[in-house]
Amino acid sequence: MSFPVAGRENCVVVSGTAYVYATVDGRGFVMNAQCPHRGGPLHLAGVTPDAGRLICPWHDRKTSAARLRNEIPAVRTGNRVTAVFPDRPARAATAPADVCGRTSREYRPLSAELARPGAAV
Repeated sequence: MSFPVAGRENCVVVSGTAYVYATVDGRGFVMNAQCPHRGGPLHLAGVTPDAGRLICPWHDRKTSAARLRNEIPAVRTGNRVTAVFPDRPARAATAPADVCGRTSREYRPLSAELARPGAAV
């Protein structure tokens, strides 16, 4: 699935799970927009000084940027990214049964630390 890396429709929702394109330490990747700990808005995360982890804005839980980079295979071309999302239904806690298997696009603002340099978010 292909979607913009910034601006309108920068988030793709697959089977109830939201994904965004983020840049950390000059390296771009597609990541789950929810914190794996308690579902906080990871797309609004801060980044540790060493750029090794993202910091959830809800409770300061740190998540490995390297692990997130490896979860979703993706290729960026210009202002769009094409990603291969998991072929599994969303967890019941994240999506009601009626949205499983559906895809949509929406806008999710990114923290300044995750937005690509010069992006209009």
